[in-house]
Amino acid sequence: QVQLAESGGGLVQAGDSLRLSCAASGRSISTSAMGWFRQAPGKEREFVAAISANSDPYYSASVKGRFTISKDNAANVVSLEMSSLKPDDSAVYFCAYPSRSSYTGPSAGRYMFWGPGTQVTVSS
Repeated sequence: QVQLAESGGGLVQAGDSLRLSCAASGRSISTSAMGWFRQAPGKEREFVAAISANSDPYYSASVKGRFTISKDNAANVVSLEMSSLKPDDSAVYFCAYPSRSSYTGPSAGRYMFWGPGTQVTVSS
């Protein structure tokens, strides 16, 4: 079992930056990929970014160039640095642990463990 807990969400203005963190327990993230997803009201859960076990990052087209994913293996924490935020970025953000440690893709069904999420609201 893996327990995930996101933090760092909040209300910001368009153009601001925000850093989300996801603390993992129960299993080390040093040998696994990790992912970030988001879900806005009335919409499907959407892939945001993933990072491989070797810390190679992958991003959706909508956030590439604005968001940066990273992980601290010693602390067992994966982070998502978000800049130039837009109102369309408003959503609940979730971190996720994949069923297969090598998976860095966008399919939510391939992730086995999820955190409860943290709300990000970007006002215009």
